[in-house]
Amino acid sequence: MPTYAHTQGPAATGGTGPDPERLAFLKLEWEKYQREKRLKSTSQRDLIVDEFLRCPDHISIEDLLTRVRARNGRIGYATVYRTIKLLADADLATERHFKDGHTSYEVAGPNSQHHDHLICLKCHLILEFSNDEIEALQERVARDLGGFKVMQHKMELYALCPKEQGVAQGACANDERLVSLRPSKPGDGRAGHAASKPANKSPSAVPSQDPRSAAGQAPDKAKSSRSHGRT
Repeated sequence: MPTYAHTQGPAATGGTGPDPERLAFLKLEWEKYQREKRLKSTSQRDLIVDEFLRCPDHISIEDLLTRVRARNGRIGYATVYRTIKLLADADLATERHFKDGHTSYEVAGPNSQHHDHLICLKCHLILEFSNDEIEALQERVARDLGGFKVMQHKMELYALCPKEQGVAQGACANDERLVSLRPSKPGDGRAGHAASKPANKSPSAVPSQDPRSAAGQAPDKAKSSRSHGRT
C-alpha cells in the first residue's frame, strides 16, 4: 500500500482555505461545547477560534497570536492561550510536542483522520503521512506480543530533508513556503499559514510569558519574547 503524505502551507493547499462544510461543522462543535460549559461568547475568543480552525498548519500559540493580531491588535497572549486550551478540552485542537522544543497545535475534531509525522531536524518541516501497511504491522506486533489490542499510538520520524543532507540540488518543501505569516481573511477563501521554522522576533513583536503562572490565569499584559483516529 502506498504512503499518503502532504506538506503544509501553500505547497499543500494550493492557496485554498479549509473545506467550508468542515469549518462550519467544527464551529458548531465549538458552540455546543460553549453551551455545555456555560461559556459566554466573546468577539475576541470567536476570532481566535475562527483563525485557528482555518489554519492548515501545526501552529504555536505565539504564531497564532501573530495571526489574530493582524485582525485585532488588542488581543493579548493570555487570551489566545486560554482559548487554545479550551479548544483542546473540546477535542477541537491537538497539542503536539516535537523535538524542536516548541509546543504546537493542530486542528482536531470528530472524524479527524489519523496520521503520523515526519519532521526535518534542521529546517523543522513537518510532513503528515498515513500508511495502511504500517498501521496493520503495528496491530500485528501488538497481537503477537501477547494478544494486545492497540488503542492509540503516535509515530514521529525525525530525519533530514535532501537539502539539509547536503545533497546536490537537493530540494526541500520549505523552499516553496512563505517565510512570514499570512493571516487569513474571513470569506476570501484563503488560509494563512505559519512558517515551519520559528522566526526570530523583535522584543516588541510577540509577547510571551509562562502561562502556567497564577494557576494558569496569566494576565493579558505578557512580557515580550517568541482524531476519530489514533494519535
